[in-house]
Amino acid sequence: MKPHYGQKIQSTGARLEEAEAAMILIHGRGATASSILALHEYFDYPKIAYIAPQAQSNTWYPYSFLAPIPQNEPGISSGMYVIEQIIAQIHEAGIPNDKIFLLGFSQGACLSLEFAARHAQKFGGIFALSGGLIGPDGTSRNYPGDFQQTPVLLGCSDIDPHIPLERVQESSDVFRNMHAKVEEKIYPGMGHTINQDEIDSINDILKSTI
Repeated sequence: MKPHYGQKIQSTGARLEEAEAAMILIHGRGATASSILALHEYFDYPKIAYIAPQAQSNTWYPYSFLAPIPQNEPGISSGMYVIEQIIAQIHEAGIPNDKIFLLGFSQGACLSLEFAARHAQKFGGIFALSGGLIGPDGTSRNYPGDFQQTPVLLGCSDIDPHIPLERVQESSDVFRNMHAKVEEKIYPGMGHTINQDEIDSINDILKSTI
């Protein structure tokens, strides 16, 4: 069962066949592909193809990302399958993995991190804004693979009502142990949102990679 398969995928920026890089943007709970895709306006890179899948009923999985993983299936697996299919299309267009970027906010950040951890390899960059690896405390994090110094940004408030600070820190440690180049940014008192400093950090990574 794949609830998200067949949902509309939106894109903007360069045509995939003409792009030099691609960014997959994963929206949060209750949001849409078009809403997360609007972030492309903050990235001044016309040769990037921006691609955003839509979750069924605007939600990738029903419960908190801290719930036992089986409770959030088949949503999690279905969402990761959609990402995997998009990456396959990007590869078919001739764009290598080290020119593919994953960006997610909130629930989308959690899904992006979990996908990356289960498919660890050299990516262009992974940008997790207000998110962490999926599963309850004590979940095994013995992921195989090596990120080969992939730039990874984790940005979050220290008082985010949905994302415990400890989970952000744990996720950073997991990715560092898998040889990612992690930048963790914690913002005191910030709400559940994306800020300009995170956008600037993403632009810095894009500039150094593309």
